[in-house]
Amino acid sequence: MRGVDLASQFADAMGSLLGPEFPAEIGLAVSGGGDSMAMLTLAHNWTHAFGVRLWVVTVDHGLRPESAGEAALVARECAALGHSHATVRWQGWDGRGNLQQAARAARLRLIDGWRGRVRHVLMAHTADDQAETFLMRLARGSGVDGLAAMAPARFVPGGAGPGAPRGEGFPPEAAVADDGYWLLRPLLDARRDDLRHYLTVLKGQWIEDPSNLDRRFDRVKMRQALAQLAPLGLDVATLAGTAARMARARLALWQRAVEAGARVARPHWGDLLFERDALAALDAETRLRLLAAGVQYVAAQPYRPRASALEDAAERVLSGGTATLQGCLLRAEKADLRVCREHAALAGVEAPVGTLWDGRVRITGAAVQGFTVRALGPAGAAQLPARPEGLPYQSLIAQPAVFDGAALVAFGPAGVGPGHEIDWTAGQGSFTAFLGMH
Repeated sequence: MRGVDLASQFADAMGSLLGPEFPAEIGLAVSGGGDSMAMLTLAHNWTHAFGVRLWVVTVDHGLRPESAGEAALVARECAALGHSHATVRWQGWDGRGNLQQAARAARLRLIDGWRGRVRHVLMAHTADDQAETFLMRLARGSGVDGLAAMAPARFVPGGAGPGAPRGEGFPPEAAVADDGYWLLRPLLDARRDDLRHYLTVLKGQWIEDPSNLDRRFDRVKMRQALAQLAPLGLDVATLAGTAARMARARLALWQRAVEAGARVARPHWGDLLFERDALAALDAETRLRLLAAGVQYVAAQPYRPRASALEDAAERVLSGGTATLQGCLLRAEKADLRVCREHAALAGVEAPVGTLWDGRVRITGAAVQGFTVRALGPAGAAQLPARPEGLPYQSLIAQPAVFDGAALVAFGPAGVGPGHEIDWTAGQGSFTAFLGMH
């Protein structure tokens, strides 16, 4: 509808998401496309009216030659409006797994590293995105979670904390490490055409991503299919409304999973243990929801496993076997089902002592400062005087250890090395808290 008052719609959404006391500063992710450039203008006017500082970031995934020009357009517009802007670049896809999922995960990590002390970051997802996502997930056979609408507010675990590298256009670093940031979507009720009309009237600029016409991508196929489905009653408003009702159902199911998780799950070093009999006694939906959350938590992944892969893995493990899923190993033990990190997924994952390792763990201690944290691995395990009880070998070699080059300096589960502390909840909080946020 051309009569839509986007400024009022945006202000109402921001009041609902952040009010009544707004933060002193917020972040905004802008790609250069029509949706995000429209939100840049809306956010500019809103922050000016309410005295909130706006920081703008563009994530350049480096997947297309045009992306640098799009980032430059955003930088010019931000300069004209008087806002700080930074471009952060993904080093590229390693060719493993799903490209678009990897790009989404990288975008969240890069924004986390950029945001410093800023705790709220806006993204320009629209009602059209809701409808397209619904169709994509319907085609994959998704359940309630997959078909549920994107939440207007979503907490993203992370937290760069002090010492994160800062560049031009980066907000100041946080005084102390925090636990992550809130991703806000104030345009979920807005239509893509209305946003472009808004920009056109204001003589604003944007760049159409050529990949939006590339039928190799499922989203493009669904976007084009919507034009055919609308006359049958399956239009954007109907699909987005159905997704919203699915979101209500998802909330009720998660509340039940949180209650069950408090009874059947417990941490063990960096792993999660589920009581096998108690887990098997749960209804299938709650059981799968807990296992999916366990995999996300242990692997520090923003997205849950696909339903079919999760169901196959659960069946194998509850029958006494093992399975790998999203960088985790699921393993049946005598009384428990263990979810631990898969060692092969940790190749090249290392961090200095005192910083976050693998998106979830922080090791600190004056006696180990200056050394490197990485997975223990077979070479590190060979340096242990004795294997600690209760940790199977697959879990042992995926545990974080402190190294000086190839030499093992400290390994907490075996009591090896000088005194140090391991905070398993540094990146995501406890598993109970993690469940409550999903």
